[in-house]
Amino acid sequence: MENKPTTERSSNYDHLENMSTQELLTNINKEDKTVPQAIEEQLPAIEELVDVIVARMQEGGRLFYIGAGTSGRLGVLDASECPPTFGVSEDWVIGLIAGGDHALRHAVENAEDDLEQAWKDLEKFHITKKDVLVGIAASGTTPYVIGGVKRAREEGIATGCITCNDSSPLAAAVEFPVEVVVGPEFVTGSTRMKAGTAQKLVLNMISTSSLIKMGRVKGNKMVDMQLSNKKLVNRGIKMIMEELKIEEEEAAKLLEKYKSVRNVLRNFESKN
Repeated sequence: MENKPTTERSSNYDHLENMSTQELLTNINKEDKTVPQAIEEQLPAIEELVDVIVARMQEGGRLFYIGAGTSGRLGVLDASECPPTFGVSEDWVIGLIAGGDHALRHAVENAEDDLEQAWKDLEKFHITKKDVLVGIAASGTTPYVIGGVKRAREEGIATGCITCNDSSPLAAAVEFPVEVVVGPEFVTGSTRMKAGTAQKLVLNMISTSSLIKMGRVKGNKMVDMQLSNKKLVNRGIKMIMEELKIEEEEAAKLLEKYKSVRNVLRNFESKN
């Protein structure tokens, strides 16, 4: 076995340029199928992290993600989807990427190599002991992320991570590590593939589970979603029709009046 971190080991496949389109797709899919199993092995660790996040949120705390490159983009993506999905304020789940928002679309040279910058970025949001910080790095060696979680832990802030290598410096630096070891990438070292998929799935689990436990879902419905377009308005109308057993026209009027599905259902329950 190569003496390299798992994410940097040689692909299980070679001569990719000689494969047919069908072979490429089949083999990439074969590798992707291994990701959920790797996550399943980490469910107890993810559970610990979620429970800490919920406990801090119940005390008024927030969830922060920090990362660089693909990992940073995934954290920003997950954070940005929480307000429209769960109706939470934009400062409840916050994603930060090395190099700032410019790095979402462009590579920022050396941004991930600065041990001090993450804490400077976090200080702008007045991070406190009530909050939780999750560092995201497939390699588990990104200085920006490691520097951020180390300083946060020194300040008494709960820290977790999502990484795809065993026994990484990042996992050693946090209290609640999640290590999803997915093996070598189809294209050697291209952690935007399996590692990125694993990180995205874990982030989905963390934010969704935390906000469900914070009461932002009723039954199985996104009753607090922001009604920011026609599709979501129509989804809200259908939720109300289903819950209250009423016709579409009445449901639409109620949603227009009360501005959210939750408000409609709360108003109905208070009258019955």
